[in-house]
Amino acid sequence: MRRRHFLTLATASLLAGCATGGIRALAPNSTIIVTRHAERTGADLNDAGRARARKLVNVLDGIEIDAIHSPGIQRNMDTAAPLLAARGLPLERIAQEDPTPRLIRSAAGRTVVWVGNKGNIQTIWDDLALPAPAPLDYGDMFIIRSDAMGRVSVERRLY
Repeated sequence: MRRRHFLTLATASLLAGCATGGIRALAPNSTIIVTRHAERTGADLNDAGRARARKLVNVLDGIEIDAIHSPGIQRNMDTAAPLLAARGLPLERIAQEDPTPRLIRSAAGRTVVWVGNKGNIQTIWDDLALPAPAPLDYGDMFIIRSDAMGRVSVERRLY
């Protein structure tokens, strides 16, 4: 009986891992919102970038957010700052190298935001085997949702 229960759990875990076809999979009822930092001049956001960062607050209006993540890169943190202030949430930093496992854990049964840059966003996209294109342009935002059965959908929004 225990062996059958173990095999059932092992099979369910394997199938859940294949839900997106990726190397890693979202837990059921999870959402990751992914966007690139806003426009910059050099290392810092420029006027257009600061304006876009403020627009992020509006585009996410009505969506409950449990956590906001970003690597410790100033332009990413500056893009997230207006949303952090509007939601009263702290920034939870995740290293830009291989962020997917920690982001998936944080998103389990919740809604989280990732404000990243081209390299780490592409890594997340590849790890989850999501459809092209990844949100690599300024103003691109993708909402990745996993339903109760672990089926993944991707919604694109521009801001």
